[in-house]
Amino acid sequence: MKKRLVIGISGATGAVYGIRMLEMLKDSDIETHLVLSNAAEKVIQLETDYTADHVKGLAHYKYDVDNVGAAIASGSFETIGMVVIPCSIKTLSGIANSFSVNLMIRAADVTLKERKKLVLMLGESPYHKGHFRLMSQAADIGAIITLASVSFYTRPETIRDIVDQTVARTLNVFDIKLDSFKRWSQPDGEKAMDLLKRERSH
Repeated sequence: MKKRLVIGISGATGAVYGIRMLEMLKDSDIETHLVLSNAAEKVIQLETDYTADHVKGLAHYKYDVDNVGAAIASGSFETIGMVVIPCSIKTLSGIANSFSVNLMIRAADVTLKERKKLVLMLGESPYHKGHFRLMSQAADIGAIITLASVSFYTRPETIRDIVDQTVARTLNVFDIKLDSFKRWSQPDGEKAMDLLKRERSH
């Protein structure tokens, strides 16, 4: 049986990250289970050339956000975890407060109660203290909070390079290894130390 990963795309900016994750996993041995928020469907239209239907077609299985009786709403449905990419503050708030008002938040809550990995990639900034409290609450109950930060050491040349590295890094949390993931290496460390030594010698 394929390993199952639940993917949520909420209404924050950065829908391309969730879309690219679906593309990268489409022909892999990972079975994707997608839920889009209503706001995410609008963001997809605003930020990309894709339609919501096209994005749904990239997943192996898709669910309506209001279908709280779907398979991914049950703890007995076996998965390796869930990622919300991007995750809006509204969705973060629902998850942090266990307020399962829709399928995305319910699936996230199930992921946590079953002690599976839940990754929330925040897609909005800057943050005020209330946002940090929500992140802290979510982390306290087991969520992993990430940001769409750029790994500049990889010397990205295109937006696709940035997106692919970020998505691959996120999937690495679930032990999903992609060849496109550029890891920090011993030669990278040695190069950094050489640069530091040269700077100190001047």
